[in-house]
Amino acid sequence: MLRGPHRHSQFRQVPAVRQHALENLRFIRETIERSTSFTAVPGWGGLAMGITALGAAWVAARQPSSRAWLVVWILEGVLAFLIGGWAAMRKARAADLPLLSGAGRKFALNLLPPIVAGGLLTLALDHEGLFHVMPGLWLLTYGVGVVTAGAFSVRVVPVMGLCFMADGAAALFCPSSWENWLLGAGFGGLHILFGIIIARRYGG
Repeated sequence: MLRGPHRHSQFRQVPAVRQHALENLRFIRETIERSTSFTAVPGWGGLAMGITALGAAWVAARQPSSRAWLVVWILEGVLAFLIGGWAAMRKARAADLPLLSGAGRKFALNLLPPIVAGGLLTLALDHEGLFHVMPGLWLLTYGVGVVTAGAFSVRVVPVMGLCFMADGAAALFCPSSWENWLLGAGFGGLHILFGIIIARRYGG
């Protein structure tokens, strides 16, 4: 049995050992989360996408025909895709993360199919002249993609997807005069709001 100063020294070492063990566990947990979560979702890129979408909503509302309105939003979709892709690559490179392997590949494989489906349905709706269905369709399919892809990302991403789905549901049943502005609120406002949150909490 230890007595005197040796015993007191042993008791003093216990908190230090415990703290070291907790730090190791924290490091292991963060490493696992980093390897299983796609953290290169671009916050500032989302903000830029939102700003361009607000501009598109303003321009689209002033078009003389439904076809011209559609062209504006298709161009905005292409621009947003380029911005998001570039921002994700930049963020992944800065964090030394693989963009299209592991969690990044799962994120892309869950995000893209609903968007592709939305694009094909847009062609069919355009052929039938059903332009009023498109805003709700775009918001819903994008929201579904973000929710499913968000399962492999940070927690706020699926929440953003659910907000897009709610906006899309509103667009399906609202008066036609609201549809363009609900697109602006979704692709513009929601991207700006969640882009700022992601940028501040998850490194850009």
